[in-house]
Amino acid sequence: MKELLRTNDVTVLAYVDAILTSEDIAHYVFDGNMSVLEGSIGLFPRRVMVAEDDFDQALILMKENDIDLAAV
Repeated sequence: MKELLRTNDVTVLAYVDAILTSEDIAHYVFDGNMSVLEGSIGLFPRRVMVAEDDFDQALILMKENDIDLAAV
């Protein structure tokens, strides 16, 4: 698995999830349960991981949908 993006923004996570799901790209959000430890303040970023075989296609989808991977 490779890290596609890392963000604290739950709206970006939801949008990326919808994009990847619509294209049948399996993905996982790592660190999603860290809010239990941090008190739900969004301190720790969540990581979206995809399989190495799907990584290039996922990058293309992020660019097509104007998700700036450097900024998130």
